[in-house]
Amino acid sequence: MRSPLVQQELKRAGVWFALAVALGLIVLLAQPILLILGALVLATMMDGGTRLLGRVLPIGRGWRLTIVLLGIVAFIAYTFYLTGSSLAAQAQAMRTIVEAQVARIGGWMQHLGITTTPDDFKSLASQAMSSMGRVTAAVGTAVGVITSLVMMVVLAIFLAVEPKLYERGVAWMLPIDKRAHFYAIADKMGWTLRRLMAGRLIGMTVEGVGVWLFLWIGGVPMAGLLGILTALFAFLPNIGAIISGVLIILVGFSGGTHTGFYAFGVYMVVQIIDGYLIVPMVAKKATDLAPALVLGAQILLGALFGILGLALADPIVAMIKVYLEERSKGLETQNKARIAERMIGGA
Repeated sequence: MRSPLVQQELKRAGVWFALAVALGLIVLLAQPILLILGALVLATMMDGGTRLLGRVLPIGRGWRLTIVLLGIVAFIAYTFYLTGSSLAAQAQAMRTIVEAQVARIGGWMQHLGITTTPDDFKSLASQAMSSMGRVTAAVGTAVGVITSLVMMVVLAIFLAVEPKLYERGVAWMLPIDKRAHFYAIADKMGWTLRRLMAGRLIGMTVEGVGVWLFLWIGGVPMAGLLGILTALFAFLPNIGAIISGVLIILVGFSGGTHTGFYAFGVYMVVQIIDGYLIVPMVAKKATDLAPALVLGAQILLGALFGILGLALADPIVAMIKVYLEERSKGLETQNKARIAERMIGGA
């Protein structure tokens, strides 16, 4: 055991063993880790609202955060109190309409000679949903979903109350010479996430209100429910727009051909306004994420971690991008300093 060779090999074996344990823990604790990341995203949104409110109300941070939280709770309660019963009835009717439209599409494809039945569509949908995450057993039931959401919201509130406290706590675990770089990365990540979430919320509002208003004007059935679903699905870039578009078109064509084409036109106009005006002005300048990169991350994280991974794919990619950019800038600065030292030494 005193042999230097044996000690070196034991250190190597210890590194590999620790790496294997760390990977096993990541797989085992994937769901809690994603819940913590989701809480960080929610805390960033709360912090952004608190900062924005601070521009017009010169009061303490705690009071501003309380106003933001009360406003969110009041909006949710007001919405479901006024429209809860009607939305439940519309949701049941929408399910019937979607199933009928899928059956019509299956019959039309059979008429064209394509051997596809409505049962194939249903089985495909069920397979897609069942494959969305192999480590999501903790949130597989309604009770699990509610419990996870409550834990996420509570954790987000604690983080939003005093974010600098937790930031300093992480920094204290790092070497002293690394703390300044950590603070710079943390500030840039916070700024990026605030801009990203601000763009997401504005896009959700514009898409939801726009779809509801234009569908209601055009006489499309269940305009209110479609507006709410469009706003919720807008939180998922790319994939959410596809899901909401399919629902809008299916429900639109249930009211006739003209209504269906009108619903399709409304969907396209709203998506163009959100994709080419709102996102470039608010979020893209802060993150500049390639659409294919975000879609690939959604497919990967959605397959691994389910709906939670799908929802957090965009923020995770944005944080990784910020870390890599800041790390690259730090290495570039160090290289320039070394080159300057060599030039001075050579002179």
